[in-house]
Amino acid sequence: KPSSAASDVYKRQTMNLLFLTPQIPYPPQHGGALRAYNLIRVLAQRHAITLLSFVRTPEDLDRAGPLRDCCRRIETVPAPTRSHLRRAFSVFLSPEPDLALRLVSAEFQARLDVLLRESHFDVLQIEEIMLARYGLALNTNTEPRPRLVFDTYNAEYVLQQRAFETDVRHPRRWAGALYSLIQWRKLRRYEARVCRRFDCTVVVSQADAVALHALDPALPLVVVPNGVDVAHYASYTPGADDPVLPPASLVFTGKMDFRPNVDAVLWFVDSVLPLVQQWVPDVRFYVVGQSPLPRVRALAANPAVVVTGRVPDVRPYIAGAAVYVVPLRIGGGSRLKVLEALAMGRAVVSTSLGCEGYPLVADRELVVADEPTDFAREVVALLRDPARRAELGAAGQRFAAERYDWSVIAPLLEEAYRRLVV
Repeated sequence: KPSSAASDVYKRQTMNLLFLTPQIPYPPQHGGALRAYNLIRVLAQRHAITLLSFVRTPEDLDRAGPLRDCCRRIETVPAPTRSHLRRAFSVFLSPEPDLALRLVSAEFQARLDVLLRESHFDVLQIEEIMLARYGLALNTNTEPRPRLVFDTYNAEYVLQQRAFETDVRHPRRWAGALYSLIQWRKLRRYEARVCRRFDCTVVVSQADAVALHALDPALPLVVVPNGVDVAHYASYTPGADDPVLPPASLVFTGKMDFRPNVDAVLWFVDSVLPLVQQWVPDVRFYVVGQSPLPRVRALAANPAVVVTGRVPDVRPYIAGAAVYVVPLRIGGGSRLKVLEALAMGRAVVSTSLGCEGYPLVADRELVVADEPTDFAREVVALLRDPARRAELGAAGQRFAAERYDWSVIAPLLEEAYRRLVV
């Protein structure tokens, strides 16, 4: 929970904040957008916020809805594109990691320069490593200048290290393993460079803080965990057009072109679901999330698997889950999907990595299992025990409300700002 100092900041002066995001953070339907939107939403109650963001289509800003009410000004630039050939060359030949090259834009840099000339900002907050280059390019030797805050959602080098260690065990995935090995080495150097240059780096978990401090113990880090709008999830009531899931439904939600999510559902369908079906033949597994890759869509050939693609609201699916599963084996940071399921009072079965970053107590707020047989056994046990599901769900919902509502989390970031600008 925030300190008393964090509560006191609400009584102090307004700050002028500039946020850079890799996409318009609305609608908040995946991790990055959820975090950025909710931080902006709560901070906007006391501070003036300008947003500079990339857009993929002209309609992106039209869908921004409530984000317009939070921001004094929103500026957008079309997202750049790279050919597959150019990306392939850069993977091997560029000294910078692939993530650092995805959003290189002279137009974005020019628009940022104009904003910084026109207004004085107390804080310039850059979301995600894809945009870190714009902080590196800022002249930090002139005053007054905004304090630079880097909000990183993962220790990215750890994510690539884990991806390499997972993929290298499977010959068909050696191309991915090679990519991760190269990126792992580059990201170690790049993340250390970025974190040294910024006045403060915000991480979402203590595990990520440890990982980044392993690169340089002197890095200025602060932990601001991911959060959840508990009221938004807990108050859900089914609508007439909402999907109705069968009783023995398992649900996973997430952006389905994100490598850790892809690995999770492939592993679950290949190694866990068949074991569950031996005991619960009518089980159904719902893979809910936008941009499913072809190998994810192919899972729907299994009659027990439903791949939804993008949905307007994930809540009907989470609410319809008898058990929410988090079979992650690759990743870093902390997972918003876990908090969403807890906020809706669902019973959760997760790998240790899937719930890493949260001080959850196994068998009190969720169930943890890492091996296929153990994971399947725990899922089956919960499918057969509604009272146990309700007990876990109630404990998880209390945990989310008391410790991870955005109204509790945002003051931690605000307190970090105050320490920088005093």
